[in-house]
Amino acid sequence: MPGQMMRRIAFSGAGGSEVLRMEQAARPAPAEGEVLVRVLAAGVNRPDIQQRRGLYPPPPGTTPIPGLDIAGVVEAIGAGVSQWAPGDAVCALSNGGGYAEYCVVPAVQCMPVPRGFSFVQAASLPEVFFTAWNNIIWLGRLAEGETLLIQGGTSGVGLAGIQIARALRQARVIATAGTDEKRRVCLETGAEAAFDYRGDWDEAVRALTGGADVILDAQAGPYTQRQLNLLRPDGRLVFIASHLGPTAEVNIREIVRRRLTLTGSTLRPRPAAYKGALAAELVAQVWPLLESGAIRTRIHAVFPFGDVAGAHEVLDANAQIGKVVLAVDPALAETIPAGAAC
Repeated sequence: MPGQMMRRIAFSGAGGSEVLRMEQAARPAPAEGEVLVRVLAAGVNRPDIQQRRGLYPPPPGTTPIPGLDIAGVVEAIGAGVSQWAPGDAVCALSNGGGYAEYCVVPAVQCMPVPRGFSFVQAASLPEVFFTAWNNIIWLGRLAEGETLLIQGGTSGVGLAGIQIARALRQARVIATAGTDEKRRVCLETGAEAAFDYRGDWDEAVRALTGGADVILDAQAGPYTQRQLNLLRPDGRLVFIASHLGPTAEVNIREIVRRRLTLTGSTLRPRPAAYKGALAAELVAQVWPLLESGAIRTRIHAVFPFGDVAGAHEVLDANAQIGKVVLAVDPALAETIPAGAAC
């Protein structure tokens, strides 16, 4: 392994898709507790776009190479790893480095490729399902039969969240989206209703449900107080980004009076143990539903590894409905690994 080379994607600076470049680099080696995965497919996510723009630097000590979810075959294992062996088909939430032919990942952040899934389909799972579970189930504490509002229902996280909430909490789910087609997809995925996020979505939700118990939002800014107004007593507002602005003026008295929780999260800086606990819950509770078809993944487009710029341009235009995936090894990315199962 020492001295062997691979292709990977790097940035020539901060900017548009033109700063993405293919380069040769030495293959990484797994340290203690890590596995080396031969990457066959990799997901393209909003954090990759923000990192490319210079707005989301990787945490200290992590690789500057983008790519947070991968699917492929274990090539080698580090010391202390017993749950995986070379040849195992896995998908994983990486700490970066997924835009490459080989990627090292903490072993606890790997999950088996669900039975019947191709590597492309498996690569669409980790980042969005980790994020949805962390924010809706752990931080949002969505309980049985509560009402959940998801802002941006056709993002990968939004589609995963709609299905998790419906299948595992029997929640009422309302979503927002920017086009008729996207709102139709929200309804097909399990949302009770879908509204235009540029309109009076808060009044529409209030008229339909009387309010929300949990709101998942990536906009923040001027949406913040409108969302707090929409929450029922003891409601939870969970931010995963702040695309409309990093600050907001809010009524603290109402937060206190109605016992509201306002929180947010990023997963990338979290320790492996935290992400490993998330992985274990997903494999136990979500993977069987993926295998049975009760929860589905939606692939918007698959791009060859050499056209990573084209993949980024889809997200730049906010044109995706579901996940965009890179076929790092086009000959194998669409294949279904033999015996892949939970």
